[in-house]
Order: sequence, then C-alpha cells, then structure tokens
Amino acid sequence: MDPSPDVQTPVPEKSGGARKEAAFLSSRAAVLGAAIGVVAAAMLGVVLLVLAASDSQRRWRIAETILLYQRNNGGWPKNYDKTEHLSRAAKNKILSNKNQNDTTFDNYATYSEMRHLAQVYKESGDVRYKVAFLKGLDFTLAAQYANGGWPQFYPEATGYHVYITFNDDAMIGVMKLLKAIVQGGEAYAFVDKFRRERCNKAIEKGVQCILKCQIYVNGKKTAWCAQHDEKNFTPRKARSYELRSISGDESVGIVRYLMDIDDPDAEVKEAIQSAVAWFDEAKLTGIRQVRRRDNSTPRGSDKVVVNDPTAPPLWARFYEIGSNKPIFCSRDGIPRDTMAEISYERRNGYRWLGDRASKLLSRDYPAWQKRWAPNKNVLRKEE
Repeated sequence: MDPSPDVQTPVPEKSGGARKEAAFLSSRAAVLGAAIGVVAAAMLGVVLLVLAASDSQRRWRIAETILLYQRNNGGWPKNYDKTEHLSRAAKNKILSNKNQNDTTFDNYATYSEMRHLAQVYKESGDVRYKVAFLKGLDFTLAAQYANGGWPQFYPEATGYHVYITFNDDAMIGVMKLLKAIVQGGEAYAFVDKFRRERCNKAIEKGVQCILKCQIYVNGKKTAWCAQHDEKNFTPRKARSYELRSISGDESVGIVRYLMDIDDPDAEVKEAIQSAVAWFDEAKLTGIRQVRRRDNSTPRGSDKVVVNDPTAPPLWARFYEIGSNKPIFCSRDGIPRDTMAEISYERRNGYRWLGDRASKLLSRDYPAWQKRWAPNKNVLRKEE
C-alpha cells in the first residue's frame, strides 16, 4: 500500500561498507577530475605556446618585409602590404627601388615601421632590426624643419607635401614615437644617449611649432588646419577637396599630445583650453550619419545625414575659418554646406563627419583640467 502523502518514507542508512565504497569512489572521482584538469591545462598551455610562436613568426615576417621596403635614405614609402608573402622576383623588384626618395610620414608610414622593428628587435635580438630602426630615426630627425615642423614627404617634396602636416596624425605620430624613445621604454632601451638628446630637442621644437600653427579667429585661438605653411605657419589646402580650414579631426590628436605634456607651461595650457572651447562650440547636434541601402548606386549604398535629436554630437572634418560652418567638397574644389551636395564618390570615399572629439571632451579634458588647471574649466557653463 502506498505511503500516505503526509508521511515521509524513511531512507535507509548506508552500512559501513557502503559508506567506505562511496568515499572511495568520491576520492577516485576527485583524483580523476584533477588529472583531467592538469591535462586540460597542459593542452591549453601547448595551444597558447603554439599561438604565441605563430604570432611571433607573423611579426618577424612583417619585419622582414619592412626591411625590404626601407629606402637607402632610411625612410619608408606608404601603402604597401606588410603581410604579403613575396616571391623572389617580387623581393628583387622591391630591392631595385632602394634608391627611391618616395619616403613619407603620410598614412602612418616610417614611424609605424620603426615601432614594429623596435618590438621585434626586443623579442629576437636580431641586430638588423636595430640598425634599420636607428637608420629610420636618423632619417626622421633629419626631416624636421628648423622651425620644428615635419613635412609629409622627405627628402623630395612638392606641392602640399612640403607643408607642416598634421593630416592623418603624421607629425603627431612622429612626435609620439620620439617621446617614447626619450622616456626610455623597454622597447627603445637600445637607443643611445646622443640620439635620445636629439629626440628631446626635436620634441621641444615640435611643440613650439604646434603652438605657432594654432589658428586665431578674431583674436581668439581655435584649433589647427590639417596642414600649415612650412615658413609662416598659416593654414593651407592640400588636395582639391581638402580646403584651407579648421580641422575637427586632426586637431583632436594635437590636443591629446599637448595634454600628455607633464607640467605644461602657461602657453601650452592656453592652447589646450582654447582648442577645447572651440571643439565645444563646433559640435554638431541633432544629426546622425547613416548608410542606407541603395542598389542604384555603385556601392549598393549611400552615406546620408538624418535628423535625430537623440544622436550624440558629431564634428565635421573641416570647418570654414571665421564662420565655423562645416565644409563638404567634391574634387572640383567648390565648398558645399551639406554632405548631400557633393559627389557620390567623395561622399562615400572620405570621412567627413566623426565623433573623435567626443572622448576628448567627456574623458580626456576633465582629467587634464582637474590636474593642471583646477581653477579653469572651459566646459563649465556660467550660471
């Protein structure tokens, strides 16, 4: 007869032998689990070692390609594929171009190669990487103008390539590398004292150049153009659609570099405060950039700007000096007021709007201001 629902069926106690057997099985399970854990950990360790070795081999292979492309003057060209597996014929062709002077700091060239070589030299101890790095460093220091700026190309530059170039963070990328060398990080411990001193002097001149390039509007400092005259520091145009303007993009990198200066003097502080105030004034609100599918277009989609009161602020790549109006431009060189007015090719083939300044205002400036300018917050609206 089934037990009443109100009565709990008693569970028989295990005998002594049963308890011992259960304890034995439990201990065996624990031992087996520990063994499995050890094996799994060992297998994971092997996998990680294989992955690390594979990653190192990839970095070293890239370093070999970098050595191939280094020109005899010490610099590098831009836009080559560092990861490409090269045939002997391809390598010979690259070597035949060693005497070319197509060396540049544009598109992160030269200083990014140097960073990679320093890292691989640290890992491998292969002196070829050290020699190539130092040759690149000598090239970089020689390329600096007496006024502290760096051109886009060196030693052969024509047209806008001779200008002091902030475009795509060229000059700032160079100065960040020099600063890392001066600070004596482990990756750059091999750089001799004489070169470190030269790097430090180059940085000092570079900062003064940056301060001289800052654009004044009605007696008030704002930000920077993507490129400036190499003699009088005035803002200059580059390609037909890159007009003389205030940059809402490159200026971010410049301000961040200045913010990283330890114990900044009054002039540097003023440059930062003025630029941050300009960014705050220049922000674009109530709009969002989206990509819409459009099968009638060459790419099957189109970049458009739509109204959206909830959208976070954006900044234009270029602003008209004086009015602070965003500039959009096709290859015809004629400025337009909206992105919709320029050609499809330029609208979708260039970065006209972005949020790069967002963290500069929300994160970087508050931290810097608290440390170096506690009595002046240009983002705090007066009551």
